[in-house]
Amino acid sequence: MSLPKELVAASATPIVLSILSRGDNYGYAIIEEVRRVSGGEMEWADGMLYPILHRLEKKQHVTSYHEQAENGRKRKYYKITDEGLAELVQQRKNWKNMSDILFELGGPEPCFS
Repeated sequence: MSLPKELVAASATPIVLSILSRGDNYGYAIIEEVRRVSGGEMEWADGMLYPILHRLEKKQHVTSYHEQAENGRKRKYYKITDEGLAELVQQRKNWKNMSDILFELGGPEPCFS
């Protein structure tokens, strides 16, 4: 079962910022990391990731630079900025608040396996 598209879209920015907070990275590696940490629940395509990266770059939450990979090809790497780290802190607070609200409201307990 994969996650609902709306939830994937809403979580994309904090996920990208979280990955970049661990170190500079390039598009394909970000997509692979999302797949890995989600256990395959999130399958991102280039068409989803690159608009997010461009938007984050425009907001100055990330910067980019080109570097030659071991195979000789140039790759575009993304690096989180101080503004991006501050945004990530705020995004994490927002997600925690939403989670707290959902659990405060009660209802059937989720079954985590």
